[in-house]
Amino acid sequence: MSRLDWAILGASLAFIVLYGLWKGRGSKDSEGYILSNRDARWFTICLSIMATQASAITFLSTPGQAYADGMRFIQFYLGLPLAMVVLSTTVVPIFHRLKVYTAYEYLEGRFDLKTRTLAATLFLIQRGLAVGLTVFAPALVLSVLLGWNIHVNIVLVGTLVMIYTVTGGTRAVSWAQSYQMLIITVGMLVAGVMVIRQLPPEVTFKDALHVAGSAGRLNTIDFSFDLTNRYNLWSGLIGGFFLALSYFGTDQSQVQRYLTGSSVTQSRMGLLANGLFKVPMQFLILLLGALVFVYYQFVAPPVFFNPATVTKVLAGPEAGAYRDAESAYRQACQERTLKVQAFVEARRGGDPARVEASRRELDAAQAQAASIRTDAIKVIKRADPSANPNDTNYVFLSYVLHSLPAGLIGLVLAAVFAASMSSMSAEINALGATTVVDVYRRLFGGTGGKKEVWVGRLATFGWGCFAIAFAEYASRLGTLVEAVNILGSLFYGTILGIFLVAFYFKRVKGGSAFYAALIAEAGVLACFFFTPISFLWYNVVGCVLVVGFSLLFNFFRPKRAAGSNPSSAKNGVHT
Repeated sequence: MSRLDWAILGASLAFIVLYGLWKGRGSKDSEGYILSNRDARWFTICLSIMATQASAITFLSTPGQAYADGMRFIQFYLGLPLAMVVLSTTVVPIFHRLKVYTAYEYLEGRFDLKTRTLAATLFLIQRGLAVGLTVFAPALVLSVLLGWNIHVNIVLVGTLVMIYTVTGGTRAVSWAQSYQMLIITVGMLVAGVMVIRQLPPEVTFKDALHVAGSAGRLNTIDFSFDLTNRYNLWSGLIGGFFLALSYFGTDQSQVQRYLTGSSVTQSRMGLLANGLFKVPMQFLILLLGALVFVYYQFVAPPVFFNPATVTKVLAGPEAGAYRDAESAYRQACQERTLKVQAFVEARRGGDPARVEASRRELDAAQAQAASIRTDAIKVIKRADPSANPNDTNYVFLSYVLHSLPAGLIGLVLAAVFAASMSSMSAEINALGATTVVDVYRRLFGGTGGKKEVWVGRLATFGWGCFAIAFAEYASRLGTLVEAVNILGSLFYGTILGIFLVAFYFKRVKGGSAFYAALIAEAGVLACFFFTPISFLWYNVVGCVLVVGFSLLFNFFRPKRAAGSNPSSAKNGVHT
């Protein structure tokens, strides 16, 4: 990287930290620290929601996902807009009317303490682990850029985020996220424009789309119904709908964003705007990955995108075999480039027979290059059996570092860091809030004063340290964008089921919901360990099991004798 790149990156990081510290100053009580005094407008809520969800994983791993597997990942988000409508009409007014600090407070009044504690615990475990993946992504960037030990990088990135999040709380997080989204948007738009401009002069944007489509990289919708297929229309609409309901309706890292709204209307508008903008944003990020794939049809890519792994192989006894694979791959890529150019020319000629013949030749060239790459990965595994053969997370990063001009590299990397910091800050902020409201207050009876602000800061700092510790293991989890969603799907369905029972099945009591949730979580884990079912369906399984067993347990629940406990009925006590 040039000095200009370092200057842009350093200035961006310094601005985010200092601006967050400035805007978050002066929190005098827990409502100010946790909910920013409930004065946010809809556009701030929308930006905060989007920034919380759009971590560095989104911008590092998602383009690589499209590069390797096409754009079918977009189906993951198809259920999200509908979920925003449902939450805006049901959950938002309930939470605002009750003036809760966390989503889990509601469960104690509706059910009992143990059900509230179970839901809060599931959130703390899931989100505490997921934020570790958020920390790992930018640490990976520094590791590739500087050759630093990735463990040091993880601590460095986590510390930058904790400086303003621990100090300023939710207000610091929300205001910093507004500018982080600006940096993210500009950075990714610049990357998209540049990849189009760097195509050969004779290749138009339309030509690029046809090349990507012929290689299966524009495969956005799959209508087949297959429970083992991760991404199809039905898993996205049904599984994605349940996942979005749980994530935005019961995950405190998102609920806390719209609990800060100055009114029900402002919170609703923030959620609905997120539903309107999120899918197009993800589509464009995936399209960026497909265009990077086209770019590498004309410029030979590395046979393996993780430079650290390649360096290790070249220093060992398999160096000769790997260099042979590299040489063969370059030749195959040169042949593939000729076939791509022939395909583009055939399309312009308009002769269907010629187009089909050139397409078959291109497919053969693609298969030959892919075969050589597979052989190279086998060499890597022989040299280092512990090496991760999945280099998807490095594809977009490799393009940025080796193809963009000075200045733009720093801008795009600033977008990646901004995304990571925005997501991590919101997540550890929510973890700290849940710890204060659902643990500290229940154990020690806090009153919401200055003391709780310091407890919140300590809890936020503790969860930040936990996330950093878990990030040490994130490199073993494969494609980050899939890993974080799989992790969430192990818990979200169960949590959503608890809330759906609370909202819509008023006769069900706390004990029934609690034990149903335990069984449901065991069922989800069984699906993960013992079946090939795609992870998006875990959200459906967990939710349906909670609702079904809650109704079953409540049906066989011993009926209280009439008038046996009038005081409980009068006071609305739930058992």
